[in-house]
Amino acid sequence: MEFPLYLLVLMVWANRWFVGLYLKVVRRRRFHAADKDFEPTVAIVTPMFNEGRGIFDSINSMLALDYPAHKLSIIIVDDRSTDDSYAWARRAADQNPQRVTVERNAVNMGKRKSISNAVRSTDAEIIVSVDSDVVVDRNAIRALVRRFISPRIAAVGGRVFVSNPNDSWLTRMQVIKYFLGYEYLKSIERAFHSVMCLSGCLTAYRRTVLLELEPILKNRNLLGVPIKYGEDRFLTRQIVKAGYETYCTMDAFCWTTAPSTYGKYFSQQLRWRRSNLVDIIGGVTHAARLHPVVALHYLCSGALLVAYPLAVIQKLIDGTFWELAGFHLLVLAVLGAIYALHARRLPHDMRVHPLWFLAMAVVMPMTYIVCTTLAMFTLDSSSWETRGHTGAAEPAVVAPATAAPTELVPAAEVGM
Repeated sequence: MEFPLYLLVLMVWANRWFVGLYLKVVRRRRFHAADKDFEPTVAIVTPMFNEGRGIFDSINSMLALDYPAHKLSIIIVDDRSTDDSYAWARRAADQNPQRVTVERNAVNMGKRKSISNAVRSTDAEIIVSVDSDVVVDRNAIRALVRRFISPRIAAVGGRVFVSNPNDSWLTRMQVIKYFLGYEYLKSIERAFHSVMCLSGCLTAYRRTVLLELEPILKNRNLLGVPIKYGEDRFLTRQIVKAGYETYCTMDAFCWTTAPSTYGKYFSQQLRWRRSNLVDIIGGVTHAARLHPVVALHYLCSGALLVAYPLAVIQKLIDGTFWELAGFHLLVLAVLGAIYALHARRLPHDMRVHPLWFLAMAVVMPMTYIVCTTLAMFTLDSSSWETRGHTGAAEPAVVAPATAAPTELVPAAEVGM
């Protein structure tokens, strides 16, 4: 079992770090191509569930964006939050009634259907998905739209930083993980305009493509059970499957709240693991449509997702786990050094000491064992698997009737 595993690791490692770096050099023009004159109408759509005061801060960051106000609107969709998120969103709408609209689903229906409903309510050319706990850089919209250099490009994602880097040792570890992930691990996919997962934290889509794929998106299920997790990855893959191009730019960025406790981190990783497994099961049938380099990387990464936890379990049984952990420490130390070299250009409050990445030597194998195994037996979960935010106190200002949100009905009732 060890030889196939090592071969998979070698192929994934080579693709991510060496082939990706090579392509960034030889395809430099493709990485930097932009249309600076493209200035379409944009609607920012943010579905939310139990974000509390955070949604108010997120909306304020959107209002501060450097983009013509008459071409930018903000739509917040409350998916039946059980905390005070709805009241905070209405407060933001009351303060900015011309630019902020708050809608509320009649029932909890998940992120993707929430976005689909909002897409139907606007005629903006570009829809920008922004997660409800995200703060967006003021230049992000311009940086996203200028990457739509061809009608074939249907989606452009941005880069995500951690907004709470020093909350705990887990958040410090994730600062480095996020940095390396965006700086290096998507290079192959970016080179061929076939990024397989664009984060809902910050991604722009052509509205026409979202409407085209709407029947597929609204009926997503696993063995007849509707599922709500991993919808960003699912949408991205459907866009690529339909023959469109996807891209991720490092010039548009935002900040998201990383899990600060192991319980929250475990919940996030479980959600992501389910998403990865469902994605590879659904994507293997049309991987041949991808560029061969991207297809090889995609399939090897999917195979490693299953093989890696089995190898860790075998090491635990053999009593050689700490040898594996030692090897991980060596690799992580090298990656930490790479991070330290490149992160020097970041502001001091956005970077951490590279040694915090060594925690991955234990966190990664243990998380893979538990989360991958549990994910395999809970793929039919219909939960949002949200971050579990709790709301702050109810804001004192209540929006008047003129700022009242639109009450939405379930997608099935409006023929979506």
